[in-house]
Amino acid sequence: MTATSHHYVTVLWEARARTGKEAAMKAFMTAAVTASRHDAGNIDYEAHQVEGEPGTFVVFERWESREALEGHLQAPRMQELVPQLLELMDGSIEDGIRFLRPFRPAR
Repeated sequence: MTATSHHYVTVLWEARARTGKEAAMKAFMTAAVTASRHDAGNIDYEAHQVEGEPGTFVVFERWESREALEGHLQAPRMQELVPQLLELMDGSIEDGIRFLRPFRPAR
């Protein structure tokens, strides 16, 4: 996890709900998004449901720095939410994480 040349960190996280837990996971994520938007250093935090796949969710996050992201992940609130999330989803949290690096065409 490193900050980009623009000094912010972008994370794309995809997760799939366990069969029968789709609605519960969507409700859980909906509640978690608002609090995360208020964490120090958050630029953007949006949850999405993949069209045509009711149990597949994607969260797009941008943070001012790696330290801001780490602060979010280590927050007591997040530590309490992780076990609840694991009960709702297939696989591990880490499996769905991707760090994005922006680039622009040369002028």
